[in-house]
Parts: sequence; structure tokens; C-alpha cells
Amino acid sequence: MMLKGRATAAATAAYASRFPELPGNFRPVLGLSVSSIGIGTYLGDPDDETDRAYEAAIKASLRGGINLIDTAVNYRFQRSERNIGKAIAEMEEKGEIAREQVVVATKGGYITFDGGVPANPRAWFEEHYVKTGIVAPADLVDGSHCMTPKYIGTMLELSRKNLNLETIDIYYIHNPETQLEAIERKEFLARMATIFEFLERAVADGKIGVYGTATWNGYRAAQTERGWLSLDELMRIAREVGGDAHHFRAIQLPYNLAMPEAITRSNQIVNGGNAITLAAAKALGVAVSASATLLQGQLSRGLPPIVANAFSGFANDAQRSIQFTRSTPGVDVALVGMKSVDHVRDTLETARRPPATLEELMRLFQHGDEP
Repeated sequence: MMLKGRATAAATAAYASRFPELPGNFRPVLGLSVSSIGIGTYLGDPDDETDRAYEAAIKASLRGGINLIDTAVNYRFQRSERNIGKAIAEMEEKGEIAREQVVVATKGGYITFDGGVPANPRAWFEEHYVKTGIVAPADLVDGSHCMTPKYIGTMLELSRKNLNLETIDIYYIHNPETQLEAIERKEFLARMATIFEFLERAVADGKIGVYGTATWNGYRAAQTERGWLSLDELMRIAREVGGDAHHFRAIQLPYNLAMPEAITRSNQIVNGGNAITLAAAKALGVAVSASATLLQGQLSRGLPPIVANAFSGFANDAQRSIQFTRSTPGVDVALVGMKSVDHVRDTLETARRPPATLEELMRLFQHGDEP
């Protein structure tokens, strides 16, 4: 039996009240109380050992004050979703957590195998996707990405089963800008409209709470680049298919010390003028999750002294990197991939301190010879 319900304002507020030692950790996002740090589940081998590690890390996160979990159906060939489903179910059964206290986000768009790479990937794909009519060869872009209602619908049902959740809180279309490698923008926008119509029906059916787009390049690219995504265009489509009460309410993009485009590049359009992505999302009422906070570990060590100067009192560069991302105005949640309990504990040390002030953030932009 799938766990019923979804994250609610009352339940997430009750969860937040359990952690007075984490000042400023919880913030209003999509009408919920959501932790400023979320646990990501992207990296790791598709094996039993990593499964156990993720399940332990997810439980440690929920016990420690992190109530947003981010994943995708293709992460570790569905295993990450299954680890999340198992961890939440076990904690709820023991009375440690209520399903309504947890915000779960997943994604669909990439082709995924089942638990691992099959002996003959091409034959497996033909058998499970093409012969079943889920994917037509013309639907596939870059040999791995599909964005049709039939495929996304299949992935949504697979995610609900893997996660053991009747309702997924946030459902993202995964890297939709991939489609722009093969089709013109007019066709791309038409496909997005078709997908948004499907997702509005999924909301009405109680399968998801809200939907959005999880990207890598789309919201960081310049307007002149082929893979650029316009938040304004997507918002217009959402209003056309869902009216003012549409449910296109969330985006995800990389944002960290090495990839700051969300605040440095005015590539979005709001009210006829250019704006940075974080400001555009704020103006349009869209929640923002920042992925790649540690850039797959590259920002966990060896940062220049100016970062330590800006964020004093932290034990290591990983904590400073997390503090930068979660403290940036406009970022609702900083996602940190964690597959060990020790990593969760170290990350939670960041949450024990309030988010940085604007003055502290501005220290990063001082000249090196200034105190």
C-alpha cells in the first residue's frame, strides 16, 4: 500500500518546531516549512551497499532537521527512489516521522534501466520501451531523453511505486533543454505545453502536488544559446493550460561558488526587463532548489582564503560552500548529495548557524588586500 497524503503546512511546521537548535533553517516554501538544506541522491554505485548507506543517510537527515529529499527515477537506475520509499515507510511505521512532514521531489525525462545496466542495453530498451509503445524512436533525443505524456506518465507511475507514495510533492521534468538539441524552439514550447497539460491532470488526480523543471544548463545559459530556457515563456504556457491557479511552481538549477550564473547573469525577462534567474523566480512565485551545492565534492576542500574570511566559524570548506548557497537571497533549498551518516552530521553543523547576512556574502567580492 502506498503512503497516502502529501506534505502539509501544519505537519511541516510541527516538524520544524522540533529543531530549535537550527536557527533560520526552516523557511516558507510552497506554503510549507522546508529545511534550507535538502538531501540529494544522485551519486553512488547501483549496489546493495550503497542502498543501505543511502537509507541510513535519509533517516539521519529526517531525524536531524532536513525534510526535503530530492531524487529522479533514473538516479542509480531507480534504486535511489526505492531507498527513499523504504526509509520513509520504516520511519513512519515506527512513529519517527509522518509522511506529511516530508517534501519529496523527483524527476522524469531520461531513459532508465531497472536496478542496473542489463547485459544487452539496446535489446532491453527495445523490449521494455519500444515494443510496449512507451517510446517511439522519433520521440527520443540524444539517445536518452524523452518528453512525451506517455513516457512521462509511465515514469510518474514508476516513481510513485518506487517511492511508495500516493502523491509526490514536487515533480520535475528533467533537463527539458536537452530537447532543444534536436528540435526548434517553437516545437519545444508546443511539447512543453502538452507536458504541462498532462501534469495539471496529474495534480487534479492527486498524483503530484506541484510541478516544475529541473535543469542543468537551461536557466544558466545566455539568451542567445540554443539551450536557453525562458522562465517567462514557461510561465505563460502554464497560465494558458492551467489558468492563474496553475501548478508550475518550482525550478531547480545548479548554483554554487563555481557556478554563480543564477545571480550573475541577467538572462531572464520579467515585466519587459532583464533579470537574474533568482529574481525572476521570486517575481513569478516559483520556488528554487539549488543543485550541485558541493559540485560533486569539488567544493568541499581547497577553497581560497577569501571564502573562509567571508564565512568564519565553520569547520571546513564543505560547510562554507553550503552556507554560501543556502544563504543566497532567492535560493529556497540547497541540495547536498549525502550517502553516509557522517556526511549528514557534518552538513547539519552548517544548519546550526543562522544563514549568512548580506554583509557576510558581500565579503566574497572584496579585493584580496582588504581586511
